[in-house]
This record gives sequence, C-alpha cells and structure tokens, in this order.
Amino acid sequence: MCGIFGVFNSEHAEKYAFYGIYALQHRGQESVGIAASDFERVRCIKKPGLVLESIKGEDLQNVRGYSAIAHVRYSTAGDPGAVNAQPIVKEISLGTCAVVHNGNLVNYPQIRAELQREGVSLEYSSDTELFISLLDRGELYPKGVDLHPLDRGILPKVFYALSKVRGAYSLIYLFRESMVVARDPMGFRPLLMGRLRDTLLFASESCAFDILSAELWREVKPGEVLVVDKHGIRSYFPFTHERRAFCIFELVYFSKPESFIFGSWVYNVRKRMGELLAIEDSVEVDVVVPVPDSGLVPAIGYAQVKGLPLELGLIRNHYVGRSFIQPTQELRDIKVLMKFNPNRAVLEGKRVLVIDDSLVRGTTSKKIVSMLRRAGAREVHMRIASPPVIGPCYYGIDTPTREELIANRMDIEDIRKFIGADSLVYLSLESLRSTVESPQEYCDACFSNCYPISVEGRALRMF
Repeated sequence: MCGIFGVFNSEHAEKYAFYGIYALQHRGQESVGIAASDFERVRCIKKPGLVLESIKGEDLQNVRGYSAIAHVRYSTAGDPGAVNAQPIVKEISLGTCAVVHNGNLVNYPQIRAELQREGVSLEYSSDTELFISLLDRGELYPKGVDLHPLDRGILPKVFYALSKVRGAYSLIYLFRESMVVARDPMGFRPLLMGRLRDTLLFASESCAFDILSAELWREVKPGEVLVVDKHGIRSYFPFTHERRAFCIFELVYFSKPESFIFGSWVYNVRKRMGELLAIEDSVEVDVVVPVPDSGLVPAIGYAQVKGLPLELGLIRNHYVGRSFIQPTQELRDIKVLMKFNPNRAVLEGKRVLVIDDSLVRGTTSKKIVSMLRRAGAREVHMRIASPPVIGPCYYGIDTPTREELIANRMDIEDIRKFIGADSLVYLSLESLRSTVESPQEYCDACFSNCYPISVEGRALRMF
C-alpha cells in the first residue's frame, strides 16, 4: 500500500508535492521521493524514511518545477529500503520519464523475464519499473479510442505498457511537459482528482487535498487514462472490464477516516462496521476501548449502539508508525510495545471490550490483551470490526502467504486462546458487505478467499 501524489501547473509544485505526500504518510514509511519538471528538465530526490525527517529545504530547492509527482513506499513487490524508492526515473525515446505507482502486478515475474530475454536492462526489483520499461516496446491503438493530435506520441506507448500488465495499479507518469494518470480497469486502488484554483492535483486519498485547502473534484475512474498538459486535460478509456474490484481493506484499515474513496466517506463506513458488530454481539461489559487509531471509529459506532462509555484505555505514542506495515514480524512486535501504553485509570477492575479494525497475524492482539490485563482489566473481550482474514492479497497488501494468517491455522476459539482474551467476536462477512453500496463491485478476497484476477502458478477460487 503506497501513497502517490501529483500536481500540475503550480509555481511551487515541489512544495505542494511535499505537503501532499506528507498527508499520505500513513500509506508507507520506508521511503519518500519527489520528481518535478520545470518543463525543461525532470529532476528527482529520493530518501529512506519519513517525509518530514528525510526531505529538507535544500532538497526541494534542487527539484523546483511547475509539475511534480511524489511517493511514499510500503513494499509489497521488490526489496524494501531505498533501493526501490520511487519515483523511478529513466531515459526513454520520449525523453526523461518518471513514474509513481500504488498497487501490485500479478504477472510481474513473467514480464520481467520476457524483457530480460529481449535484452532490456532492469535496474530495480520493483514491479513499478515495468511501467517505464514497457513504453519503448510497442504501441497500441485501441479500437474506438480517438486520440487527440497532441497525444499521438505518448499515449500509444502508454496504452501498450498498460495492456501488458495484469493486476492493481494507480499510477502517475511525469514527462517534461505533461503528466499521464491511469487506474486499472477493475479499480483496485483509489485515485482522486482535486483542484486548487488553476492547479490540478491527484492523490491516493482525498485527505491529501485538505492539507492544501484544495477542492475534491472527482475520482479517476477505473480504466481511465488522463493526459494533463498546458493545453488542458483529456480523458480516455482504452480498456474495459465488465466488473470492478475495489479493495474493501482500504475501508477497513488503510485509508484515513476523513478520506473519500470508492464513492464513500471512510468514516461513515467504519462507523457502520462498529454498529453492526454491536448488533451481532451480546456480551456484557463496562467500557469500550478502541485500539488507536484505526479501531476508534468502529468503536464509536459500537459504543453508541450499546449505550456504553467509550474510553481511551490505550494511549498511542504518535511518534511511532503503523505496526502492520513494518516489513518484518520482529519489527512489528517491537513497534506494538513502543506504540501503546495502557491507561490504568480507565482499565482497573473493569470488564473491557477492546475493538480493533482487523486481526491478521494475531501477534498485535495478543500483546494488547496482555497489556490490558497487566493494567488491571478484570475481563478483556476482543472484538474485530471485520471478518477473519483467510486469504493472502496479491494486489498490494503485505499478506503474501497463507501461513502468516492466523485464521488459516486456527478456528476462532483457538485464536481466542492464543491472544488470551475472554471472548473473541468478528464482524460477519455479510455485515461487512452491507456497509458499502454495490458490494459486488468490491474485492474482499482477504475475507472470502474469492479472487478477481488469477495469479500464475496459484490455484485460486475466482469470482
């Protein structure tokens, strides 16, 4: 789950990109990068770490431009760390090209091997590189797509590149004088458009527009390819797909609650998850405690339905990042202990119902339950505002093997024993689906084990 941001037509595009990608820091904490064009040159700066810690004032001076793209990385394909930091920049027949990408390509190994057999030099182990490396390998003129004369140089190459890849992608190409934005035909990952006077913005989530006091315009549509240059913005639909596959885990965990994605406000969906969880639950407790921050909104919905007090029984250290998106289990364990501190004033002697957004590997929940008991909680009842995670994601979430998913190894009673809770209840899949309009347009493979795109070499149950 990476975060991408783009800005076109601003005297300080690199600064807008800095603030925009800072607002998306929750989507990736391994590296940050900004590429900008002054319409003569494309320049790039990439650093490991967090936006505010890594990008300095002198870095922005070195990438000044009128258009820019930016990226924060959470690795799901390719080695973690600075080596695969984005934007990826290369010289091609069209000139200098930079690209940022959020998603995961299921046919990356096959396309990479094919390009290497053809003698194409590949510098990275990230699937994002394919979006540039394929540009010079061919051209595609889709039937029924009438290209504007200004787009006949770039777009056939872009269409060809996109036609070769399979999987999830929301991406932005930056060229010297233009920008090309694309979203895969099934719409796995969110991508939105914003406006600030004459400046056009693109972002993984609408919260990135808020920091700039910009207006949310609309979502980039599944399968849409946009060209932005000094002449305006032009929209194309070179590919069609009969169904959508919006990632429901974006609404469960990854996106910020104040964001608008997939036609919904994340806050409203998460609160409804908590309300439905309360309706399905009959336990008697004294207090509802959210696991901050992603458990807070469903906990509000649960507490309101039950008429129970909502208290901050876990206090978060906001100088620590998100534990789920740490690249190794050892780092996740350390981050949990650094991240939360129990609030004895709320917990001591109480029957506590603690709500989290999801339970993936079980290690975080186990440490939280133990922490609450040590702080004096008389009972600890764990509630999960989503169903058991039983399917690995091949489209951009770091759950690559079934063995990592505790719900594939244990039933709910065994999971309860493992985490040490007095009881454990998940939101049902039926209720989760009811929180969104048109649930048939969502990918919930991580909960249903039913996949929208096949992965070579893996036997999957398909839509």
